[in-house]
Order: sequence, then structure tokens, then C-alpha cells
Amino acid sequence: MTTQKKDTRNQSLPTKADILAYIQKSPRRVTKRDLARAFNIRGTERPAFKAILKELEQNGAIDRGGKRRFAESGRLPDVAILDAIKIDADGELLAHPVNWEEESSPPTIFILPSKEVREPIGVGERLLAKLKLTEDGVYEARPIRKLTDGPRQVLGITEKTGHGGLLVRPVNRKERNLINIERKHTSDAGHGELVLVTIDSTGRRGFSKGRVAERIHQSGIENALSLIAIHSHDIPHDWSEAALEEANACSAADLGKRTDLRGFPLVTIDGEDARDFDDAVWAEPDSDKENEGGWHLMVAIADVAWYVKPGSTLDRAAFERGNSTYFPDRVVPMIPEALSNGWCSLRPNEDHPCLAVHMWIDSHGKLTRHTFIRGLMRSKARLTYEQVQAAADGQINSVTEPLLDKVIKPLYGAYTALNKERRRRGALALDLPERKILVNEQGQMTGVLPRPRLASHQLIEEFMVLANVAAAQTLQRASAPGLYRVHESPDPERVTALRTALQSMDLKLSPAGSIRAKDFNAVLSAVKGDPAESLINTMILRTQSQARYEPENLGHFGLALSQYTHFTSPIRRYSDLIVHRSLIKVANLGSGALKEPDSNLQDVAEHISMTERRSSGAERETVDRFTAAFLVDRVGATFTGRVNGVSRFGLFITLDETGADGILPMKRLPSDYYEVFDDIHMLAGRNSGMTFSVGDLITVTLSEADAMTGSLAFHYVDHSPLRERVTKALPAQKTRQFSKRGRNLKKNNSSRGKKPAR
Repeated sequence: MTTQKKDTRNQSLPTKADILAYIQKSPRRVTKRDLARAFNIRGTERPAFKAILKELEQNGAIDRGGKRRFAESGRLPDVAILDAIKIDADGELLAHPVNWEEESSPPTIFILPSKEVREPIGVGERLLAKLKLTEDGVYEARPIRKLTDGPRQVLGITEKTGHGGLLVRPVNRKERNLINIERKHTSDAGHGELVLVTIDSTGRRGFSKGRVAERIHQSGIENALSLIAIHSHDIPHDWSEAALEEANACSAADLGKRTDLRGFPLVTIDGEDARDFDDAVWAEPDSDKENEGGWHLMVAIADVAWYVKPGSTLDRAAFERGNSTYFPDRVVPMIPEALSNGWCSLRPNEDHPCLAVHMWIDSHGKLTRHTFIRGLMRSKARLTYEQVQAAADGQINSVTEPLLDKVIKPLYGAYTALNKERRRRGALALDLPERKILVNEQGQMTGVLPRPRLASHQLIEEFMVLANVAAAQTLQRASAPGLYRVHESPDPERVTALRTALQSMDLKLSPAGSIRAKDFNAVLSAVKGDPAESLINTMILRTQSQARYEPENLGHFGLALSQYTHFTSPIRRYSDLIVHRSLIKVANLGSGALKEPDSNLQDVAEHISMTERRSSGAERETVDRFTAAFLVDRVGATFTGRVNGVSRFGLFITLDETGADGILPMKRLPSDYYEVFDDIHMLAGRNSGMTFSVGDLITVTLSEADAMTGSLAFHYVDHSPLRERVTKALPAQKTRQFSKRGRNLKKNNSSRGKKPAR
């Protein structure tokens, strides 16, 4: 006899059917906050309500799109508005849906001929179309009519023509058409300028017509690479006069009611090229006999809240930017340089206001207690990671010698304990290479170097993580409003797909159920030093959820922490400024506190999560552009690299020398019929049996390098698959499936008007 488990949830909560009905009736996607208001969810009911939403999401009844908004789960509607994005290698016009709010990439849609729309549809045009999902999961669209949605604008680089006009090459790799500008519409723009163009008409023969709307940069493409990203991502970069006046009016803070920390030998430790210093550290052995082997640490952070008051012009500007954005040749700061490189930069031998936290840990690195103070500090030295590591290794210089015994050695002592705690709790230990782009005074890339991974880097990371934990604990204990850094556990479907792929490589991930970061670490440890190490790190990274900001504490999976926020960098992250203001309120530390009630923290969290993604995208694209510009003169050269992705279009390759990413198109692989096996990240040839998997070593020739778009293309030379790990990646059932699909591949593609992948 079985007993049914009793539902102990609050009976006043809405049922799943109630929630689904509300979402279905809503004309737009709804947020968790919308639902909470609709069903009058109060504080103690929130965890149970959230659990219902999570069940609906896990069951596939609803899905979560951009800005964490919910909608009924399902495919695209039968009729949708589309944007024509490009013409593929087979001459077919492809489109994306205009209304796509998912975090994943939108599906590609093939536009078919239509009786309703006789005139040709060009790239960049918008249309209303009927959609059909084929049996192979491909969307096909029959246009109903073209739509106009105001003038479309494109960013591009000008080229002079023989008739006094201009030809503009778009910087977005999705824009295939060149743009003709008549002389009367050039706005006097010359050759090689970065301009914003308004499109007047588009055509299918590779050309559009337009006019220059704005001249953005006039000094040549080599100095405009980061500007392209700034403008194409709409990153705010100009300060209003009012904001600059407010920043320039700031002055030194006196001691007042602050705690005098000038007697502590606090030091800053940053990269050699750092321009602002917003965090300082110090440590000593704990003198408490009850905490033998323990440590007393301090992390002091620039007191940005003292200068940037809630609701001020500076505050509004900082919120709009959300965070600083870093490019190889420039920084778009969140707050003006008068503050970020001035009053809020903890330069040595100068008095600066700070918000600091005293922390005590035991000999195993566990945080036992902490307290926040508002102080006035004086940094004893501006140190670099390399200097500190050299000193710890016994190579001292005139700067580090007087600091070695009283400053540097205690820092490493505390770090040793913190590292024990990190290993104990099992924080995710991905080993992904980082590279530093070298740029000269003219803004040109001169090379790329691997970023060293020193113990001094990890020391600062662990001190900052501990301070962030202390801040999160303080906010939660006081039930104070704030923002948390949230990293949820991976999607179960992704974990299942990873487990399947690992099994095919004789690697085991923990059984289905509650996954932990340490479970991934066990796999990473098993392949340490193995040729497949890079592959496994990449696969595990792609399994992870995207971190974001939330006013609710939902924990941090990657760090294996139940409480975590961002406190340590209010110069460059608005989230940290919010946390500082809330801590000031909780500890009654004076002016600049968070205003209560602050009911819009959910909107703030969504906005700064978006600005973070915006900056990350712009930074990645700019690195791609700098690297492509650096490689322009090496077209035709041969490089070694690794496969970092497979798709129906070909292989994505990362070069070993520069870390540059590019595509090896399917048509440039050895002639064959290729099938993509997404679950094991493999491309396999039907006739030759040749396989290409993520992580494979490969030799390629650089065939194209476009600095404007940041795109690289390669020709195939040779590859060395990881045979010891990959030979079993196509198990028997896959082989049978592959053979059957291979026999029908040509027939199926032909029936859709498609060519087989070759």
C-alpha cells in the first residue's frame, strides 16, 4: 500500500493552473514580480511560490526568457514578424524572429517563395510571415507582407568611390550588403571614417542605398575598433556637463566620525597596467588564544557611496552604465575619472575614505566573525601581482623588502587557510586560459600574452570572496534590502547531455540528482594533464548557468556558497554601490545610505544584469577585432589550434598562438557528408569516418581576416583527434543511427532544397 505525500504548501498560494492561466492571458511576458503582485504573495510565502514556478519551469510548462520573464513554453507562433538577416552559401534567405526574449540564440528561419509577396525581400528587411516547423526541427516561413518599421541604421567604415560618393562596409558580420552613399548624402565624410548610416532602400544584389547620419570617428579603422563596439552596443560613453561638474566638485573626506585606519599597513595589489586601485588588504595572526592558528584580515574598499549620493546626477549616470567596460585600448568607466582615478582610487601615501570589513577566520579558513566600519586609510604601497609573488618566492626588491615580514608573509598565511576552505567546500575549479592583448600608444595591437596564474592572483580573489560573503551575511541577518550575486545550479538537461558525452569518453559524472560543483571537479581532476583537458573544461563551462543579480539570496553554485554578493568594487559595478549603501544603513555609518523602502531593486537587478552582458559582448567583440587586425598581414600562414565548437556550418577554431576564434566552413573540410552529433560535440564524415570533436588539435591556414567584423576564416590542413578519448565517442547505437541518417541525408536535404554538408 502506498501513501500519498501530503502537500504542506500554504493553501493561500495559487495553484499551477492559476499561474498558467494568468501567463496565458497576459499580452506580454511576465516577471516573477508581476506574478507575486497578481497573487498577493507576501514575504513568508515567497519561497514556496518560487518553488511552484521552478516546478513549472522544470516540467516545461513555462520558460524563462530575457530579463527573467516567464511565458508559456512552446515553439514559435504560426504567424510572426521576422527580420531577414543574411543569404547563406546556398543562396537562401535566412531570418530571425523579431520578438525573441530567450537567453539562447533565436532559431534560424528559411524564407520560402510566397504568392502574397512577389517582389524580392532583401537582407535587413522586416516581414510578416506564416511559420511551419518541419519534422527535422527547421522553421520555414512564407511571407505575408513586407513591413516598415522606421529607418534602419547601420554602423560602417567608408570607402571613396569615383563619383564623389561613398561605399560603406558594415561592421556587423550579419550585414552582408554594402551601402552606396550619393555625394549629397555623405555629410562631408571622407575615406576610412566610422559612420552611422541610415538605410533608405535595400536590394538583393549585395548593395543598399543610404545616407550618413553621424560621423563618429575620422582617424582610420585601426583607432576605431573599440568605438565600433561602444556604438553598436549602445554603451553610454559621454558624460553630461552636470555629471562632470558634480564629480569635479568632490573633495577629500576628513576623519570626522570615521575609524582611523591609517596605522594599518594596508596595501593594494593589482595588475601592472591598472589605473585605479579600489581595494586594499591586510592580515595578521589572530592574537586570540581561543583561535590558535587563525587569522585577522581586513579588506578596505574605496568609499564611492560618500561621493555618489542616491538620486544624484552621478548616481543616475552610474546606473545607466551599470558597470565599467574594459577594452584593450580604453575604458568606459562607470563614474568619471575625477572619482575613479582620483578620490576613489586608493593611491599610496594619500588619505582616502573607505568602507572596510574586519574578518576573523580559523586555521581552516572558516569565517567566524566580522564587522563593517567606515574609515580613513592610507595605503602603504601600490604593489603588483608579480612583485608580491616574487617576494613570496624570495626575490625581494626595494619596494617589497620592508613589507615582506609584516605585510606580505601574513597575507600568504591567511591565504593558505582560505585556500583550505575553498577546497573543502568544493568551489568549481575550471582551468581556462586567459590572454592579455598588448596595444601600443597608437592603439594598435602588437601581440598577445598568456595571463599568468599566480598564487598572488588567487590570494586577492580569496580575500575578495571572503569580504563578499561577509557582506551577504550581514545583509541577510538584518533582512536588509540589497543585491546578491546569483549563480544557480546548471539546467538538468544540460547536465544530462554532459553526462552522456562524458560516458562516451569513459568519464563518469555523479548520478542524476542534485549536482554539486565538486562533482564537476572530480571530472576535471581525472583529466588533469590529459590531452582532453581543454575539451572537458570547455564542456563543463558550457553546462553552467549564467550568473546574474537578484534582490533575493539564491546562492552561488560555482563558488559553492549559500550567501554571496558583490561588495568589493563599487568603482566599476553599480551592484556593489547598492550593497555599500545598504551596509551603511544597517551599521548606521552615516550619509549615503540606501533609501527605504527601495521597491525597485528587482528592476535594478535586471538592468545591471543586462548592462553586464552588454559589456561582456562588447569586450569580446573588440578583442576579436583587435586580433583580426593583428592577423591581417598573416593571411596564408599556417596555425595550430583546437576545435571549440561544431555546427552544421562547420567547425569553430581557437588558435593556440593568439587565442583568436574563427570558423572553418564545412565546404573547406575534406569532401564528405558530415553529420553533427550535438550530444557528444562531434562532427563525423559518413564515408571517411573522419571525426572532429570539441578539443581536437587541428592545423589550419588563415584564409580571411576582417578587422571591422573581427571575423577569421580558415582552410583545413590536418588534425590530430584525441583518439584515446574519442574513439568510443560514437557508440554502437550512434553508429547505426549515423549510418541510417547518412543514407537518407542527401534525400532529406534535397527534399528541402538543401545541399548536403560537405
